[in-house]
Amino acid sequence: MVKKLKSFKRKEGDILLIKLSNNTFCYGRVLTDPLFVFYDLNTSKPLLDINQITEKNILFKVWVMKHAITSGRWEVIGNQTLEDTLVRSPLFFKQDILSKELSIYNPTTGQEIDASYEECKNLERAAVWEPEHVEDRLEDIFEGRNNKWVESLRPKI
Repeated sequence: MVKKLKSFKRKEGDILLIKLSNNTFCYGRVLTDPLFVFYDLNTSKPLLDINQITEKNILFKVWVMKHAITSGRWEVIGNQTLEDTLVRSPLFFKQDILSKELSIYNPTTGQEIDASYEECKNLERAAVWEPEHVEDRLEDIFEGRNNKWVESLRPKI
C-alpha cells in the first residue's frame, strides 16, 4: 500500500519555520501570493512564539515557489493577520536581457515604468525564488557572506 503524502496549503499570514543546512532556524511569513517576507531572526532551536517572530525587523520580501510550503519543506507554525505595512506589495525591477534596459514593476497594478540603474539598484528583481535559494540567502546573511543568488540577480549596467 502506498502512503499518500500530506499536502500543505499556504495562507496569507502564515508564519513559517525554515531549517537551514547549518541546523539553525529562520522565519518567514506568507504575504499576498506568491510574496513572502523573511525576518531578521536566526535561532539554534525552533522558536514557536509568533509574536516574538513578527516583531523582528524584515530582511527582505521576495516571491517564492508554492512548493516551499506545499511540499512540507517549510513548516507553518502559526498564523497572524497581516499588519497594514505588509499588505502593500513592494516594487520590483525588471531588466531586458538583450538591451539591458531597466524598468520598475508594480505587481499590484501591473504597470512598468522605465528606470535608471540608481532607481533599481536597491530593489529586488521580479523573480520567483526556489526555497533552497532563499535558504542559502538567509544562511549567507547570518554568516556575513555575499549570496551568489542575490549577486546574479542584481541589475547589470
